[in-house]
Amino acid sequence: MDDAALVDLLKRFGFSDKEIDTYLTILELGEAKASTIADEADVSKRYVYSIAEKLEARGFVEVNDHAVPTTIRARPPADVIDSLSSDLDDMGPALEARFSRAAPRSERFEVVKSRVTVIKRVSELVARAETEVTLGMPYSLVDEVADELRAAVDRGVLVLLIVTGVGPTDELDLSGLASVARAWEAPMPTMLTVDQGAGLVAPTEMVTRSNTGAQAIVFAQEQLGPVLVGSFLGNYWPMAAETYTCDPDALPATYDDFRHAALQATMHVRAGREVAARAVGRSMHIEDGRTELAGVVVDIRQGLLEPSNNSFPVENALIVETEDGTFSVGGSGAFIEDFEAETVELRAVE
Repeated sequence: MDDAALVDLLKRFGFSDKEIDTYLTILELGEAKASTIADEADVSKRYVYSIAEKLEARGFVEVNDHAVPTTIRARPPADVIDSLSSDLDDMGPALEARFSRAAPRSERFEVVKSRVTVIKRVSELVARAETEVTLGMPYSLVDEVADELRAAVDRGVLVLLIVTGVGPTDELDLSGLASVARAWEAPMPTMLTVDQGAGLVAPTEMVTRSNTGAQAIVFAQEQLGPVLVGSFLGNYWPMAAETYTCDPDALPATYDDFRHAALQATMHVRAGREVAARAVGRSMHIEDGRTELAGVVVDIRQGLLEPSNNSFPVENALIVETEDGTFSVGGSGAFIEDFEAETVELRAVE
């Protein structure tokens, strides 16, 4: 191996060019005083002491500071290699364990052929939700994922739930399982999105009957999630009847999910409270460099709670009166609003 190749390999271990020159000088000298190493490597004596500490911590050299003057001795390369190999062997199982846990997130599509696996995937996906869940499924199966739904609500996730196959005499108990829940007598595909980046679609017959031959798709793709959310809110949510709404959060509160902020603002305003909003994001139509917008919420366009007043199914917007004027605020992907918000803080106006 030539010197250039050796230098490249040492760089992979995090060495800088200066550190490599110093270490190779120590190797060539075997053992030497810091001043000697400094002269040979063309670095300062203080730098030699500094790099020697790092090299000793990595097991490349030994610093004999009991002698006067202090000397630095290169460890035999075979010992260094044995030590590095041992560290890599110890690291392997931990890396494998983390890789195994992360693997399902990296799978873009999975074909599911059994009802049992569909329910399992719904539970797994809801359990890892951080900001938003939209779920439509038969009411008869809700109990099988109830614990995961309740836990998601408890940790502050917006959960929009449609239960299907509900008869006119059925008594529903969905309290604590959703932020807003709706019921629909007609069947619909089992549809799930989590944080708009992962989800599942299963034909109706697959989860209601056995041995149908139907298949479900589990996906992890950021481009597909918003499309499914749009279908959920546009095609199914308006058709179902509102049956449960959670209590409003205590304010102040900050939301990474804009729909959640719109829902909470709506509930507080309908309860007769005046609400202020501070949105962090970017201006959409005016190149003013604005990254923050704050003021009083004077109107809300939304379709999450009845009665809705949005002009199209996925529209949710806060109309905020600021010192500079009145602006409309939308969430990620906003295109008709004045401001696209990444986070929204709501607080009560005293």
